[in-house]
Amino acid sequence: MATDFAYMTALEIRHLVSSRQASAVEVVSAALDRLDSVEPTLNAFVTRTPEPALQAARKADADMSKGAVAGPLLGVPISVKDLIDVADVRTTFGSRVMAGNVAGADAPSVSRVRAAGACILGKTTTTEFGCKAGGGDSPLTGITRNPWHTGRSTGGSSAGAAASVAAGVTPVALGTDGGGSCRIPAALCGLVGIKAQYGRVPVFPASATPSLGHVGAIARTVRDAAHLLQVLSGFDARDPASVAQPVPDFVGACGRGVADLRVAWSPTLGYARLNDEVRQLTTSAIGRLEDAGCHIETVECVFGEDPIELWNAEFYGGVGAKLKSALDNTPELLDPAVAAVLGDVLYSQTVEEYFLKHFKRFDLRERFRTFLEPYDVLITPTLPVAELAAGVNVPPDLADRNIVSWVYYTYPFNLTGNPAGSVPCGFTRSGMPVGLQIVAKTLREVDLFAVAGALEAALPWAHLTPSEEAWQ
Repeated sequence: MATDFAYMTALEIRHLVSSRQASAVEVVSAALDRLDSVEPTLNAFVTRTPEPALQAARKADADMSKGAVAGPLLGVPISVKDLIDVADVRTTFGSRVMAGNVAGADAPSVSRVRAAGACILGKTTTTEFGCKAGGGDSPLTGITRNPWHTGRSTGGSSAGAAASVAAGVTPVALGTDGGGSCRIPAALCGLVGIKAQYGRVPVFPASATPSLGHVGAIARTVRDAAHLLQVLSGFDARDPASVAQPVPDFVGACGRGVADLRVAWSPTLGYARLNDEVRQLTTSAIGRLEDAGCHIETVECVFGEDPIELWNAEFYGGVGAKLKSALDNTPELLDPAVAAVLGDVLYSQTVEEYFLKHFKRFDLRERFRTFLEPYDVLITPTLPVAELAAGVNVPPDLADRNIVSWVYYTYPFNLTGNPAGSVPCGFTRSGMPVGLQIVAKTLREVDLFAVAGALEAALPWAHLTPSEEAWQ
């Protein structure tokens, strides 16, 4: 049955299970079989949880036999990135120094997908503490490979989450995004990757980067991503940043249309260096949105300067503080590229310098808020390149950048907190997917989903799947 369920959407699976045309046990068993088949090649999972997944499936089937109301994710296989706690399962953060760490309770996002009827197949790979945008690897788990080309990187840091969805193991996955970690692998793996407004999806326990981190959705379709975020969103008192407002109708927004929507299109943000083929594909996609009714204005410069140093201070400073003991005493256990950048940030800035950067971050947020006032959304390429080799941290053409700064486009919007997502917009001549990033105003995820839905209608992609010949 694996081929019957692989590459089905979450909404299709829910319909089959809730209408009892298929059992959740059949769906989950097929997903587990597929995981077993592709995992030796792709290496997407840190820890598998087959029995709890089947227990959840049996419960879903029992509930349906009793006439219960179907949960929004009834019988849907899902994976959870290994930066998010699942009770009684290891949370390793992709690090050998945390290899034995077992979570005592579910994170809010995990509790919510369980309550919605999802079946968790396991924990997926991440770069160490989410610190790398490229590579798709960690010292604990090795390299996770891109299903579109196993010699290419999934990107990071939600490496396994993207691989599991792109390979048809799960239709959706929970990722995290502190600087682009849902959007980057989504772009490289031909998927939808979205972080909602900062605080829309509660995070607990607090991450090492609490003012930047999001739990986000990775999916093959815009509606599946919207559906998952609908489940994940909502106030939780344990997260002091949690948004205490009713959750908008993300799913309904996907088909709203984009007539007269005002779009700022920025190919470079004023400082990025992008590949010619990426420029061509993303510019062509903007033309399709214009055909759909958007008013497009090209804007070369969005920020006065690249805000990477503000992001470095916040993200790497936070992770460096968490890992200070390992940096000082057992640095050989850490990814050398991660250890180098953590040490550089942690030990090179004074408290005064850190807070001056923190204040500049508030200025950046206000500048971007005022920039967006005449527009509904900003659109950019998601990445400056379409591919990099598996295990390689930085594309060779951008060797002067660090392990995150090479992505250019994603980290600014963790600093501002705006909703941001990547959607596929085409394929290169070598067959690798390219992503387009959509950034909405504060609390306006509905505009993001409207544009993403319009692009999906204009340039359908979900029927395109990677060749499986090289996985065997």
